[in-house]
Amino acid sequence: MNTDEPPVFIPHSASCVPHSRAWHLRDRTLHIGLRPLVMGIVNVTPDSFSDGGKFLDTSTAIMRALQLASEGADILDIGGESTRPGATPVARDDELRRVVPVVAELAKRTRVPISVDTMKAEVARACLEAGAAIINDVSGFRDPAMIEIAKEFRAGVVVMHMRGDPTTMQQNPQYADVVAEVTSYLQERLRVLGESGIPPEAVCVDPGIGFGKAHEHNMALLANLNAVAGLGRPVCLGVSRKGFIGVLCGRDRSARDPGSLAIACFAAARGTAHVLRVHDVPSARDAAILLEAIDQHRR
Repeated sequence: MNTDEPPVFIPHSASCVPHSRAWHLRDRTLHIGLRPLVMGIVNVTPDSFSDGGKFLDTSTAIMRALQLASEGADILDIGGESTRPGATPVARDDELRRVVPVVAELAKRTRVPISVDTMKAEVARACLEAGAAIINDVSGFRDPAMIEIAKEFRAGVVVMHMRGDPTTMQQNPQYADVVAEVTSYLQERLRVLGESGIPPEAVCVDPGIGFGKAHEHNMALLANLNAVAGLGRPVCLGVSRKGFIGVLCGRDRSARDPGSLAIACFAAARGTAHVLRVHDVPSARDAAILLEAIDQHRR
């Protein structure tokens, strides 16, 4: 992949790509059609559930991100605070120290859009000033200051559903109808963001698989992602190496990539996932290319 140019995929026609949609990020627009985008994860943390500590050093994190870009990542998602269940909150200054130098250097060295995975408005602002294009807020932009910053920078946003916060979210989550409740929540966030000056075209939605959901909730959401996709915005799907895959397949964290890819392919092939947030970029990229190639021959 040539990282000197932004990854923009133009659908062949609206008739052959009924689920095509555009996502506006500051100075560019990503057109998502038959081929889902691949968002590569870089955790600049000591305690992330999958790779905590491997990329905590600034230079190592930068090299990891550039490796993901060379492997075909369409977006690089940089996070300095673990959001695994029960994770300890990180102080603002520590999170700034972890992520801003990484974002600033990547902005100089690649044209791949940079996303910052943060719940803190101050961190989002600093990263946007350093060259990021997307705010990925797992708390769903509940902080009005985060909304104002996204509006000021005309940033792309990923708004996610989460019940509670990372310290409490897995303490007996309850839903009467998880699909309806998650979809309604995201619809309401779209309304709030729109009324605050962030256009729908800037928003990607995320059902928050594993964030305040028990096993049956995750399964129901994955089986019925068409309800979330029906909101008309790109859907970001983050299932990579998550615990429910280990439960179903009997695999530890180091062996969950095949299961992660199977779920991503299932959703992408149905047109219900448009951005695949993954650790294993090469496999997701290849799957995305093959899904597109097969779909182009559909009669």
